Amino acid sequence: MSAAAAVEYFHEPVMADEIADVFRPVPGGLIVDATLGGGGHAEMLLRQHPDRTLLGIDRDPAAIAAARERLARFGDRVTLRCDRFDRLGEHVDELDGPVVGAFFDFGVSSHQLDVASRGFSHRYDAPLDMRMDPRAELHAGFVVNEYSADELRDLLRRHADERHGGRIAAAIVAARPLRTTRQLSDVVRSAVPAAARRGNRHPAMRTFAAIRIEVNDELNLIEPAIRAALACLSEKGRLATLAYHSGEDSIVKFILREAADGICECPSTLPCICGAAPTIRLLRRKITRPSATEAERNPRAASAMLRAAERLESTSS
Repeated sequence: MSAAAAVEYFHEPVMADEIADVFRPVPGGLIVDATLGGGGHAEMLLRQHPDRTLLGIDRDPAAIAAARERLARFGDRVTLRCDRFDRLGEHVDELDGPVVGAFFDFGVSSHQLDVASRGFSHRYDAPLDMRMDPRAELHAGFVVNEYSADELRDLLRRHADERHGGRIAAAIVAARPLRTTRQLSDVVRSAVPAAARRGNRHPAMRTFAAIRIEVNDELNLIEPAIRAALACLSEKGRLATLAYHSGEDSIVKFILREAADGICECPSTLPCICGAAPTIRLLRRKITRPSATEAERNPRAASAMLRAAERLESTSS
């Protein structure tokens, strides 16, 4: 990747100060940045402690290339892998040292939104794509042109809580074939009631987000990824997640609350024999939001929801 391309990928990491606070007490060891992006959070975490190493994972080859340039000065402290974040356990097994931290920054990156040719944004006219991994088979063009009206309606409601999902799905089917983001954006705009076209948000934003989540299977990867990260964490190791979508955050919340409560799986009428016990403590019971100053400076950070937890010390003898 050229220096110009690396600069193009650069963006301000969301809630960097809050993430720094989460990991500040964590000692030297391996940090897993499972959603590497351009490497902004990774750089901060490496600078925070000289004895840390980092495993950076991202399924977007452009992100890996940009992060490699950005993190080059850290030398062999950095290992990068181009893969999905739910496979982090396989990559951790290849490395030495305790895993003292794991970080997830879910959703689409600023780079992916801002590069028109990736087809993620309604703001540009580009082929319908939306693949985080350009090597993947499923792309937005297939979803838009091949899914049935019922399938489109269901994914719009499931992934984006789009109340006009039925109208939008019918309009998409009637307008086929759709080849570009501009065509899709125009169809969605014309399908929703006039009142929904007013306001600061483009009426196609939810539709684009829902299709992107479908193309990249984003929600289905979160649970196995979080569980793998918790399994890898050493005692007193910490995990932090940034979600931008209620569907993402609800999955994280369920897994962390379950681990913090030590849910017993035994029948309620019998004594517990499954050994259920809390494995983490929640550093925050509720989500933390970005400051008003950050949200104003970086509008894409406004919807961020931070959760964090710490692995408990083992009580086994």
